[in-house]
Amino acid sequence: MERFDAVVVGGGVIGLACAWRARQRGLDVVVLDRGRPGAGATQAAAGVLAPDPETRGFTALARRSAELWPALAEELGGAGYTRCGSIALAFDGKTPDLEGEWLDRDTLLALEPGVSSECAGGILLADDASVDPRRVVDALCARLGEAVRTGSEVVELTPHEVELADGSRIAADRVVLAAGAWTARRLARRLPVRPVKGQTLRMRGPLPATRIIRSEHVYVVPRASGETVIGATVEEAGFDESVSDAATAALLEAATRALPSVAELELVEASVGLRPGTPDDGPLIGEWEGFLVAAGHYRNGVLLAPITAEAVAALLAGSDPPPEVEPFSPDRF
Repeated sequence: MERFDAVVVGGGVIGLACAWRARQRGLDVVVLDRGRPGAGATQAAAGVLAPDPETRGFTALARRSAELWPALAEELGGAGYTRCGSIALAFDGKTPDLEGEWLDRDTLLALEPGVSSECAGGILLADDASVDPRRVVDALCARLGEAVRTGSEVVELTPHEVELADGSRIAADRVVLAAGAWTARRLARRLPVRPVKGQTLRMRGPLPATRIIRSEHVYVVPRASGETVIGATVEEAGFDESVSDAATAALLEAATRALPSVAELELVEASVGLRPGTPDDGPLIGEWEGFLVAAGHYRNGVLLAPITAEAVAALLAGSDPPPEVEPFSPDRF
């Protein structure tokens, strides 16, 4: 039987980042994924590095992780990281409840001429950033090499051993649960993780803005590569991973209202990811019944990957994790 210091179950951005940081501490780690690494929620993510305004109570965690992103991105060859800032638009008399600089309509249109003149103004969040999650996954896989194993479906596990669908077993000092929305369904049914469906669109053509543009029902993320990502729906639809024409139409309508030139872009991909939600929409990071858990990141998985990885690597090495993760122990439920 093979043996490692740690087995990470799940090859999304969270699992891969945890494995990378653990490897940097000298640990012998293997990552197991039932499919292609990053093919779950990560591949559908837009990579916005800003706290979800609907998820309260973890500002310190989000800010610390955002501070860690530039260094991680540099390690990964850039990975499309850019501190481009974002603007949350105000429509229909509704001012976004965010801390930032208020821009009246004229000032806003001077900064972003492509924004709809229907908006009353917007809130500028100059420190917001974005990264390309797919490039992050590719870079992490390249660095981890043979430590990432695809087509490795875990069917049974204990805190020190996993069994794969082919009957083989792998032993480890620690097992890290990082399988996103599938963590509870397949691995640890007592963990309060549920799937929340999210659909995103990828467009090609002239960039409609230079910053991330947000409105009440949509965000638009321009990339220097010429890709524009539009997201995202929030659907309590179980494990349904099908693309919906209705969701595509709704996203395009909302994005076009914010940025009319979106109507001229070419739709090249619609994708669905299952975000791992929890009862309070906060992540699960830490010890739980002998396992290490890195799951439940809901809409902030990419944002919270660096601090989650630091925490898991520290715990694997027997040292203290960052203090910002303390409120997010899996034992709080």
